[in-house]
This record gives sequence, C-alpha cells and structure tokens, in this order.
Amino acid sequence: MKENRKNTPNVPNLRFPEFSGEWIEKRFEDIAKFSKGKGISKLDISENGATECIRYGQLYTDYSEVISEVISKTDIENKDLVLSEENDVIIPASGETQIDIATASCVMKSGVALGGDLNIMKSNENGVFLSYYLNNAKKLDIAKLAQGISVVHLYASQLKYLKLNIPSLDEQKRVSKFLTILDERISTQSKIIEHQESLMKGFIQQIFSQQLRFKDKNGKDFPDWKSNRLGEIAEIVGGGTPETTKPEYWNGEYNWFTPTEIKQKYIEGSNRKITALGIQKSSARILPEKTLLFTSRATIGDVGITKVECATNQGFQSFLPNGKYDTEFLYYWIKINKKKFIRKSSGSTFIEISKGEIQKVRIQMPSYQEQIRIANFLSSIDDRLETEKQVLKQYKQQKKHLLQNLFV
Repeated sequence: MKENRKNTPNVPNLRFPEFSGEWIEKRFEDIAKFSKGKGISKLDISENGATECIRYGQLYTDYSEVISEVISKTDIENKDLVLSEENDVIIPASGETQIDIATASCVMKSGVALGGDLNIMKSNENGVFLSYYLNNAKKLDIAKLAQGISVVHLYASQLKYLKLNIPSLDEQKRVSKFLTILDERISTQSKIIEHQESLMKGFIQQIFSQQLRFKDKNGKDFPDWKSNRLGEIAEIVGGGTPETTKPEYWNGEYNWFTPTEIKQKYIEGSNRKITALGIQKSSARILPEKTLLFTSRATIGDVGITKVECATNQGFQSFLPNGKYDTEFLYYWIKINKKKFIRKSSGSTFIEISKGEIQKVRIQMPSYQEQIRIANFLSSIDDRLETEKQVLKQYKQQKKHLLQNLFV
C-alpha cells in the first residue's frame, strides 16, 4: 500500500500500488436506484420462519458493514415482502439521532426480506465498498441530511444528491476485500476473547464454591477453608480529597485515583497527582504498592491492584491484607462476590457502603499456600486474556487508521 503525499484532489491518502488516477465525483443517484422496504413488525418475527428478514433497528445492534448471515426470519408471504438482491446497500430511514441513522450495510444474499423504514440502494458499484465508504468518510454528510427531533428521518430524496467520490470497480473490490478480511479477524479475535472470558468466569465460580480444589506440592489436600470477616484479614482504608483551590496540594509526586480510573486489574498512573502536603491536609493516605483499591461509592465493588504508591479520593475503601492473606486472591474473590457489597450499600443521592459494613462481610479463606495457587492459576488466564485484548485493540486501531485514509 502506498501513501499519497501530494494532496492530489480526489485521491485517498493510502492506496494499493496497482491503482492510479483520481476518483470520480458523482451524485448518489448517478450510481444507484432507490427504493424502500416493507413493514415487518416484531410480532412478524418467527424462529422457524420461511424467509430471512432484516428490520431497520437491527442495523444499529446486530449488523455492521457486511451482512452475510441473517439472524431473523418471518412467515409473511413473499408477495407481501420486499426481497433483497445480492449487493443491495441498506440505510435506516428513521432513528433516534442523526449520527446513528447514518449506518449503511451491504446485504450479501438475495431473497432476504427488507423491512419498512429501510432505504434500499441498488447499484452496479461494489456494495461492500459503498457501505464502508458511507459509514465512515460520508457518515457526517449523511447525518446532516437527516431531519427531526425526537425521531429523525432520512429520505431517498435527500440521499440522491449526496456527492460521492468513486474509484474503478476493481479498486472498489480491492478495498472492500481488504477491509472485510480485517473485520473477519476482528470478529474472530472477539470470539476468542469471549471464550476466554467464559472460561475465566467458570473457573472462578468453581474455585470459590470449592467445587474445584488444588493440591499441595506433595499432592495432598490443602486444609479446609475457614470463615473470616474482611475486617479480620485486612485493614480497610478510606480516601480523601485535598482542597481543589490550593495549588500547593496538587501536581505533586503521588498518584491520586478516582473510581472512574479503576478499569483493569493492575493500576499504574492516575489522571491527577497530589503532593505530600495535600495528603497531610486531607483524609487521604499514602497507600503502598499492591494495595487492593475498592470503589465504595456510586459504583460499588470495582477493584484494582496498585503497582505504585498512591492515594485515593473518598470514593474508595481500600484493602491492605495482613501477611496471611494474598491480595490477588482477594481481588478475584471480590469480583465474584460484588453483589454482597451492593446489598449492604445505602443512600439516596448515591449509594455507598461504609467501612464498618465492609469489615463485617464474611469470606471463606483457604490456607495461604492455596490462596497463592489459586491466584497464580487465575492470573495466568487473566494474562492470556489481556494479551488477546491487546491484539484486538491493535486490529481496531489499524481499521480506524485505514478507514480514515482509504477513502476520499
């Protein structure tokens, strides 16, 4: 793939090397014929229906640029339906917002019933190319055409005059095939992650219900688990916020976390930092590395393990386990027992669980050696899962870059 550095009009920034020349500007009506689908209600959907069908709302939830497999069926007779032809491009005729309605998909099958409130475009151009193009380079232009407030509408009479830049059919096919392959990789990677997450959930449930037990290094059973209160196994530490009007309290050396930043297992950098003086002049406290941060206000029970010294705001009641208890084991136990904490929370403006209530929560604890075995086992799955998520992230970043540069 080559990069266009000359800012030539009607030439994309990235292009396959076998193609040259400018893309041709055309109006949508020059390359497509427009029609509408015919009403299919939710009541018309039948699991064992004879005809596959697509309703306009599914373009927002179930489908992307390419529709190869159709998930719904209907028993409405074909004479009362509008049926697709392979390569049809469909766009909703109504939606909730202007930007949402600018959603195009290419139907890759003939004979699919297309529901009401669907604009249908039949063209000799490549439908997959058009769908990617319309969904990205032309999304804002389409959104501007939509009209309405509580419900917005998009009509063929508006779409007809949309200006498009179109390459040769061979180049369209090359671009669409490349993007389709990338989307297939994204889909496969998403399924890998979904499978790993399902495995993880299953193992956690079996382990903490003690259906799955580990053996010690000599192959013998570990001792029975014992019931404790959380206050007996860890110090519970709240947070605080220095006065925001005092600049000497801020932009210091200590990471200062808020609940919205607890999105992954290991927590490193924060959005804001406070000074030692800021900690001294507030109820915040310096927490050592490997503290288990626990959100206790508004959002209850999100957890993360610190990799740095830090402090938190008052939206936390964090855990400092004593020497007999493993932080990572507690991390996984809280994730599966989040509802225990939610049930003990209260409040009107926002819900909150107090330090006292957290201390009273009971937990079944194995021996320290078994805690380590469990934590290491679950962490190994977590690490593989994180690797797969990074691969997916890279695919999505690649797709975003390509979509920004493959079209005019």
